[in-house]
Parts: sequence; structure tokens; C-alpha cells
Amino acid sequence: MAEQQKKPQGQQDVNQLLKVRREKLENLQNEGKDPFVITKYDVTKHSKEIKEHFDELENTEVSIAGRMMFKRVMGKASFCNIQDLQGKIQAYVARDEIGEDSYKDFKKYDVGDILGIKGTVFKTKTGEISVHATEVTLLSKSLQILPEKYHGLTDTDTRYRQRYVDLIMNEDVKDTFVKRSKVLSSIRKFLDQKDFMEVETPMLVSNAGGAAARPFETHFNALNEDLKLRISLELYLKRLIVGGMERVYEIGRVFRNEGLDTRHNPEFTLMELYQAYTDYHGMMDLTEELFRYVAKEVNGTEVLTYGEHTLDLSKPFERITMVDAVKKYANVDFNEVPDTEAAKKLADEHHIAYEERHQKGDILNLFFEEYVEEHLIQPTFVMDHPIEISPLTKKKPEDPAYVERFEMFMNGWEMCNAYSELNDPIDQRKRFEAQEEAFAAGDDEANHTDEDFLNALSIGMPPTGGIGYGIDRMVMIMTNSPAIRDVLLFPTMKSLDK
Repeated sequence: MAEQQKKPQGQQDVNQLLKVRREKLENLQNEGKDPFVITKYDVTKHSKEIKEHFDELENTEVSIAGRMMFKRVMGKASFCNIQDLQGKIQAYVARDEIGEDSYKDFKKYDVGDILGIKGTVFKTKTGEISVHATEVTLLSKSLQILPEKYHGLTDTDTRYRQRYVDLIMNEDVKDTFVKRSKVLSSIRKFLDQKDFMEVETPMLVSNAGGAAARPFETHFNALNEDLKLRISLELYLKRLIVGGMERVYEIGRVFRNEGLDTRHNPEFTLMELYQAYTDYHGMMDLTEELFRYVAKEVNGTEVLTYGEHTLDLSKPFERITMVDAVKKYANVDFNEVPDTEAAKKLADEHHIAYEERHQKGDILNLFFEEYVEEHLIQPTFVMDHPIEISPLTKKKPEDPAYVERFEMFMNGWEMCNAYSELNDPIDQRKRFEAQEEAFAAGDDEANHTDEDFLNALSIGMPPTGGIGYGIDRMVMIMTNSPAIRDVLLFPTMKSLDK
């Protein structure tokens, strides 16, 4: 019989430690001290509150609760660190204060256990604000082992997969997600002050329109019908403008069947808002004001640091047309390019790849992506896109080859996309037809005709400004986070068994 393969020493040690933790739990349960039967604990203060208001709280009784991150046993008295939502605070646990039996139990508790501690606020001889425990309650037994304190949890794949451990071990990660919540609440606060109404629209749709992206597809059994996950919020929100809801916005998840990189995740948070009786210039003013407001609310300043760049939101944002931007950075003036054939020749000369179906406007956009985007570090509105890449936007009256659209760039990234919304149902149908032709020619991100949306436009939609913001990128900028996965609590990951 073959000898059984031995486990590595480290794995054996871990397994033994896990076994000991389970045995500790069994012993507690046998003694009638099962922590998992406890249903609530009255928390009166958090760590940061105690530290910030020590003068008021000194010698008063408080109840704190959190995860024990450190313990030092010293005979008749011990110290431990409790970590809660706001940070960490030290607790002093003495046998004579909590009793012989409770102290014996406390000495057996492990790092990672969740404790409730009642006691009085005081300052140690070394000047550390602490809680002098009079009562210690085990609220949950940790049966796993946290990463070693000084090495922490640094492997990014594990951090993203086990975000719950990441939040425990890395304080800056928790701070990032607290700020993310502040970004969302400050956006809502800002828009509430502007009389916008928050609404919700369907995620499961028969026609995923409003953006150039491939959708995820699913099947609805009850209706025996194929549906898609939305790629945008646009078409339903515009229906509400038709219905007379003059200022609406939605913050919600959208889903795009695309690749993963530092700025893209297949599900992400989008905010779109629509305002009747204004245009894309109104959206520029609103956006400039919004970004400044959020930066001030979240970071206390309108000047942000992102990587090696200082981003100054306090100054007026630059405004430049796409044609002028390409002229500035690529030294190519598309006003002098007569037609698609000449544009393709220019692309060949500059080694810019394009598809056969592409027209002059598409190639202008390719030049912009190749030569301009990386230079747009400070907040910049790039205006007046070619009609070929803007199927839902009003034409410029003085030049119908271009539309009333802008994208805001910062740190070389597109941060938002806005239009003077197309409200002519006849023109919109023609644009949809052109998109159908593009799809037939191989563009699998093209829009499809939405008959109900066309019907809504036929009822009549007022002149409207609309805009979409990538919330995750905004959070990245506000928190100096290098990758979108750092601002998504649970980013999309390949399954471990794959």
C-alpha cells in the first residue's frame, strides 16, 4: 500500500490552529456560552467618537463592539485592540474587574473574534485613550485565521475575491469605500438642491439601447422571451421627459459585455440625468458645478491628487471642439478634409487602423483617441462630435456634420458624455436605420431601432439636455485609486474553478 502523501508543515500548522478554534467553540457551547445564540448587543460609542470626545467621556461608561485585532495577556491583566467601523481602540481587561471565570474565558479568545466590551473611558500611563473593561462578551467566534499582521493581505487577487478580509486588514480600503458612499450621497444632495427627481427604470429590456456596447443576454422563462441586461439608462429616462417629468436622474448598475482592464468592469455604476428646456451648454455648467461640489464634500478641497498629477477643479474647465483638439495635438485640421476618402488617406499616412465601413467622422474620432486623450489631464470639455458616432444627439444647426455633444476628460479619461438630446422622431428613425446598417456591416455595438421610444418622441419631447457619468471613475479620481477594481466592493473575477 502506497504511503500517504504528507501535507507541508505550514499547512499542518494551520489545520491544527483551525482545529483548536473549533474545539474552543465546542467547549464554550458545552458550557452554555455559545456566542452564536446572542442576537444583539447595545453599542453606545465607536472608537473615533471616544477619541475625539475624550474630555467629555473620561470616566463615563461606554459599550463598544468590534473585531479583536491584537491581544497581550499579562497575568492578572491584559490589553486588546478592538476594531470597529471607525477605527481601533485599546481595551484594558483586568481579572479583578470582570471576574475570574470571565477572565479565564477572555484569555482563550482569538484574534479575529468579535467582542462586546463595556467599561469606562480612561487614559493609560503612556497616554493612550482606552476603555477599562468591566464586562467582556464574546459575540462571534472566528473559526478562520486572519492574515499575519505585519505582512497583511497584499495579494490583489485574494483581496478582490475576499473583500471582507481586505476590509478588515487594510484600513485605507475601508476609507475608500466610505468615500464612495459619500460620493453617492453628495451627488444626490446636489441634485436634490437642483430639483431633480431620482427614478428607477428597468434592468431587463428587450432592446438594450442608448450606448455603443454589446449587451448580456438572458431568457425569461415565464414569458418564454429572450431579454437583455441594460447597457444604458437613456431611453427610459427620455420617455419620462416626454411624460412631463422635467428633471430626472438615475444612479444604477448597467452591464456591458466587454473586457476587463483598469478602467472597465462588465457591470458598473452609471448616473444619467435629463433636464428639459436646456442644452449641452447647460449640462457643461451643471457638470462643472457638480464635480466641484462632490470634491469639496468628499475631500474638503477642489484640488485633487491623482497619481503624479494635481487636478485643479477650482478653475474654469477648458472647452475645446474635437476638431480643434485634433488640430492642436495631431496637427491635422479636419475642416480641411473634404470627404471620407481623404480622411482614410490621412489615417493611412498616420498608421491609424480603421474599418471599411468607417466614414470621415469615425476617422476624426480615431485621431482624437490616438493623439488627444492622453493630454487631457486637467478637466476639459471636448465638444461637437461628428454625427457618425452620435446617433442620439441633435445636429449643430450651422454644421449638420457635427452634433451638440461633449465629453468631459480628466487624467486622460472620459468622465462623462452629454448631448443636446435629439427630439425629432423622423431624424431619430433615420439615425436608427443607419445604426442597423452599421450592425449588418459588422458593428456589433451599434444601436437597434426602438419603436416604442420612437413613439414616445412622436408624442413630443421638449428640448432637453442629457448626460451620463461613470460613477466608478469619479470615485477613482476622488480616492486616488489606480484601478476600477479598487473602488468596486466585489469586482467581476474569473471563477476559481476556471
